[in-house]
Amino acid sequence: MGPVEMLHMSVFSQSFSPCGRFLAAGNGYGEIALFSLSAALSPDSNTLSHKPVLTFTAHDGPVFCLVSSDVHLFSCGNGEISAWSWSQLLKKNVKSLWRKRPDYKLGLEIPEINAMILLSKENSLVIGGGDNNLHILDLETGVFKSVLAGHQDYIHCLCEREREGQILSGSEDGAVRIWDARTSESVHCIDVHKYEMCARPQYGKWISCVSTDNDWMLCGGGPSLALWHLRSLSPTSVFHVGGAQRHASFYQDMILAVGEGPLVSHCMLGGDVKAQIPSSSPSLNCLQINSRSSEHRVLTVGGSSDHIDVFTNLSYRAFSLSF
Repeated sequence: MGPVEMLHMSVFSQSFSPCGRFLAAGNGYGEIALFSLSAALSPDSNTLSHKPVLTFTAHDGPVFCLVSSDVHLFSCGNGEISAWSWSQLLKKNVKSLWRKRPDYKLGLEIPEINAMILLSKENSLVIGGGDNNLHILDLETGVFKSVLAGHQDYIHCLCEREREGQILSGSEDGAVRIWDARTSESVHCIDVHKYEMCARPQYGKWISCVSTDNDWMLCGGGPSLALWHLRSLSPTSVFHVGGAQRHASFYQDMILAVGEGPLVSHCMLGGDVKAQIPSSSPSLNCLQINSRSSEHRVLTVGGSSDHIDVFTNLSYRAFSLSF
């Protein structure tokens, strides 16, 4: 890859391996890179330890989503899902196990897949994107078993509310929908931009991130990033972190968020922004905490550069991995 491509690279997705020792990252050129966290974090690491142990082209279009199960890495690009075996990838065998595409009832244009989650209890994948619908793939049978229709525009983000058996989705139409995963019915539709404390008409109404820890939901995009109480379906705190947030996550007793601008925001549940830590990319797309390995517990952040920043301590960037 030439210097111009490197200059314009964006990292859109990341997922830790089942053992927690490796990180997979997907970029805008359809590539997936695997990094060894154990090598990068070892006391005698060098610049080579910050480079991928493997890079391969997985899709034609950007790899917007990566999700790991106990044995597989699932990736999405150009309207299809691919499955890879983690054990094979670590042996540098880059043949996909299968590729599947929902039956998009559309014309020639293939809608991108912008969000994907794994429902481990149901052994299924949920995807959402350019055709405004959620599609559920049963991993047992390899069949798309249901389509969840209701959003009026592009779906940007998904998360699972595991205890309640629900899926949450955020869309360009300004709504967060809550779905019953078993019946595929939409049980609630929250028009976030209609709530005065969240509305930011100058940014638009689209929802770009949604996250939940069962009783609470985080969502934002055009509207301000806000904490919502899901029983009452009402916003309780708004986080003034500027710009549109693209990824937010609950972590211990606080919230981590990234989006426009180079900062990782640490917010308190009550609404205070406790800290904003600089990263090396001018704007950020994704953050992930490695909870699969206590030995390699790090925060990794990717955005509009070929770098992935690694935080061993949340208050400063330790080093960067790079494609």
